[in-house]
Amino acid sequence: MANKEKRIQELEREMEAPGFWDDTERSQKMMKELKGMKDDMDTYHRLKTQMEDMELMIEMGYEENDPAVIPEIQEMLEEFTRDFEDIRIKILLSGEYDKNDAIVTLHAGAGGTESCDWAGMLYRMYGKWADKHGFTTEVIDYLDGDEAGIKSVTFEVRGINAYGYLKSEKGVHRLVRISPFNAAGKRQTSFVSCDVMPDIDEDIDIEIRDEDLRIDTYRSSGAGGQHINKTSSAIRITHLPTNIVVQCQNERSQHMNKDKAMQMLKAKLYLLKQQENEEKLSGIRGEVSEIGWGNQIRSYVMQPYTMVKDHRTSAETGNVDAVMDGDLDLFINAYLKWITLSKKDLQN
Repeated sequence: MANKEKRIQELEREMEAPGFWDDTERSQKMMKELKGMKDDMDTYHRLKTQMEDMELMIEMGYEENDPAVIPEIQEMLEEFTRDFEDIRIKILLSGEYDKNDAIVTLHAGAGGTESCDWAGMLYRMYGKWADKHGFTTEVIDYLDGDEAGIKSVTFEVRGINAYGYLKSEKGVHRLVRISPFNAAGKRQTSFVSCDVMPDIDEDIDIEIRDEDLRIDTYRSSGAGGQHINKTSSAIRITHLPTNIVVQCQNERSQHMNKDKAMQMLKAKLYLLKQQENEEKLSGIRGEVSEIGWGNQIRSYVMQPYTMVKDHRTSAETGNVDAVMDGDLDLFINAYLKWITLSKKDLQN
């Protein structure tokens, strides 16, 4: 904690220096770092105070032989455990880009309107989760469903450790429910794929040859509303050797959209290279450590019973409504613990 306090003082001194705000990008990065550090310090001091308060209440209960304080101590302990778990999970976010903003893409699977509606529900769920954590979101690319919901959406989640948390969501999400679009009231299964990558500002050492790219322009569309520029400035880049496709339509010019799309492509290629290296290692050790694209990671059952279950970690809850309102921390925290243990197993 002493190191953090020292770093906070350094950042505050730099902010007072003349010309600090001239470089907007740098100043925003430092503001974000300062906020993250101050939040950690606040949590640490809060935990310390909670511990002292609990010890005092226990002493009072013993001295006065008063069992009436037990429910109050239990309540304090629950609050302490929640805050302690939050800071413990943060310690698990040690990946190279965990602290970065996240770029999330949702694609509706086969199933037409039902799958598009499911994509819309997931988009709302992640928006609610971001709000609860004080993160902001911005649409990068958006394509409406033909009748309802969303065919595909790419959005950025901005905040300290956004990628570290949301990397747990990469994979296929399965919904089981009685379809509101089916007059016969039959139970239906829908799938949406979720891709997550870090928003990497700095240059990544990834070589991309011009002849490996196909660049298309198209007219922006969808319910991005006032946030989406309705001109032919939207950009789609296809990386031919890997068939990776990235799209951007939210910037104000074709040039800016192209820059953002190239940044996203570099991040995807970097993650692909990283995944290939991990697969080589896991092949040697006989363990597959990473969930690949196209794998079903979580099921959301709404009828005939209610349950959300993660197939990697076995974390589950019967409160589907709370999950759809953004209560994802149970699954995110379980994933972070699981992935940390998986990496330790690979190292042994």
